[in-house]
Amino acid sequence: MPNRLAHETSPYLLQHADNPVDWWPWSADAFEEARKSGKPVLLSVGYSSCHWCHVMAHESFEDQETADYLNAHFVSVKVDREERPDVDAVYMEAVQAATGQGGWPMTVFLTPDAEPFYFGTYFPPAPRQGSPSFRQVLEGVHSAWTDRRDEVAEVAEKIVRDLAGREIAFGDTQVPGEEDLAGALLGLTRDYDAGHGGFGGAPKFPPSMAIEFLLRHHARTGAEGALQMAADTCERMARGGIYDQLAGGFARYSVDREWVVPHFEKMLYDNALLCRVYAHLWRSTGSDLARRVALETADFMVRELRTNEGGFASALDADSDDGTGKHVEGAYYVWTPAQLREVLGEQDAELAADYFGVTQEGTFEEGASVLQLPQSEGVFDAERIASIRARLLEARGERPAPGRDDKVVAAWNGLAVAALAETGAYFDRPDLIEAALGAADLLVRLHLDEHARLARTSKDGRVGANAGVLEDYADVSEGFLALASVTGEGVWLEFAGFLLDHVLVQFTDEESGTLYDTAADAEKLIRRPQDPTDNATPSGWSAAAGALLSYAAQTGAEPHRAAAERALGVVKALGPRAPRFIGWGLATAEALLDGPREVAVVGPVDDPATKELHRAALLATAPGAVVAVGAPDSDELPLLAERLLVSGEPTAYVCRNFTCDAPTTDVDRLREALNR
Repeated sequence: MPNRLAHETSPYLLQHADNPVDWWPWSADAFEEARKSGKPVLLSVGYSSCHWCHVMAHESFEDQETADYLNAHFVSVKVDREERPDVDAVYMEAVQAATGQGGWPMTVFLTPDAEPFYFGTYFPPAPRQGSPSFRQVLEGVHSAWTDRRDEVAEVAEKIVRDLAGREIAFGDTQVPGEEDLAGALLGLTRDYDAGHGGFGGAPKFPPSMAIEFLLRHHARTGAEGALQMAADTCERMARGGIYDQLAGGFARYSVDREWVVPHFEKMLYDNALLCRVYAHLWRSTGSDLARRVALETADFMVRELRTNEGGFASALDADSDDGTGKHVEGAYYVWTPAQLREVLGEQDAELAADYFGVTQEGTFEEGASVLQLPQSEGVFDAERIASIRARLLEARGERPAPGRDDKVVAAWNGLAVAALAETGAYFDRPDLIEAALGAADLLVRLHLDEHARLARTSKDGRVGANAGVLEDYADVSEGFLALASVTGEGVWLEFAGFLLDHVLVQFTDEESGTLYDTAADAEKLIRRPQDPTDNATPSGWSAAAGALLSYAAQTGAEPHRAAAERALGVVKALGPRAPRFIGWGLATAEALLDGPREVAVVGPVDDPATKELHRAALLATAPGAVVAVGAPDSDELPLLAERLLVSGEPTAYVCRNFTCDAPTTDVDRLREALNR
């Protein structure tokens, strides 16, 4: 019989709707039940494409005996971290503070007042390598709750006090300057893996936001080392197993430092960020590889993640059926030499093994290999390789596909809108711009209410109950601002303004200018989450600073620019010390130091000369440059006001820091002005 999760919209919660555990969704009713029954709360947090979440669910939450014990002694609450990033952030901070590490599934035991007192992540069904079994943990917690309640209460109170004392020191109230950004570059250089690209050791995550900073820093200063780190990292990732060599798109991370074996889940946010990174790398270098990867990644998102409503689904699972009914990580993606021969025949299989790095021993598990492009030298028959790739892709399509999390997350869709709009514009792919417009339209129609408040998620055209957090407002604004630059449609700038006004009022501390991840009127948790550091996506803090700065450049809105500058104070404090974890803030600081440039292109919209000037403006490497395009008498965008044609020809205006260059009708002169 289904439990209470059967009525939820989250695919992750619905995966647990048939568990024998009597799950509750996160709600006031669940904690009221804990108070009435005198039981502690088991909080289990995960997400639908999380491998170890599935493992623990199968081992423990589908086990009747374990479920009976849980139902007798606990109120069990299941949370999708992607729906409730605020709940996840608050308790993950507690887990990391207590244990020095964190991850998912996250397992936390709470008092009925939602105060945490015991923590962990994955617990096995039997004791393993010094880790207790889940049943032992449950029995230990139940014993402590029954026999030492006062001691548990003291621990919980101390943890909450300690968390309250971790309020972020805002650091310097000044904006970061040349010296701070040079210090951040030096820090990245120290962490750089010169042999394999990327930063640090295993596991290795795609450093999208740090690469954006490196590209902007090179554009502003000419620092060749910054560009080299960005380009080499992008090439290593694109040649590695973390990139799907048959269908495009990136996996979540690499378990090794060489980018060979991925954790196979594919997330919308990674692919949106990386699509934009490769498009920007192409813009800076003209790299054919960057162009190919940007377009393949965009096509992957549209082909495999677009929902019927026009938005983009959150993720594809790491696991899939290996053909025997058993769910195995990576089963959909890996190949043995025998499988190559079966599809391609002897000769082409030998070529494919050489080209894609498939070995007899295997690079993954049980003799299977993840496809890579290990050969940086040598000549291959392009037509033959294209035929091999097409046949392998067709054969792979016959395998059981990984599951898809169809939940539409506002923030991640905002990132996808920005990436697809820009990639479509750069490479003359109007279909990609249309896909961006479709997702933006869904966000407005479904996620935005009459007060311009954002809902965090939707699924199958049904909006979720959870309020948007700071990253939703910031990343959706970022997407809308990119659309305004690409399409010249002022409505997207207006919508961005509505959202950013909420950031100023609901998410910003009036006195210090610090930003919070939840709105002032959001549900009160044991602590109001606040984190300026980038993780898998730009922090809400950094993303808001970037969107506020771009909006101010488009409109001249002084409160928005002032808010962006105040928010960047934390970048001055953290950038030189932890540049890998505040890359988007550093990229925004580069835009601030460069102006950012404001480009207005006026002329008949169908005139080839207008289009050429507009394209040159969009392809500018000037950090954070904003673009407005429209007819001379247009009132669509503020930057177009009082801009006249020169000698009756389409004309471009470039301004920065309240100073404008002479207007030009010459596209080469415009390029020179924007790329110097």
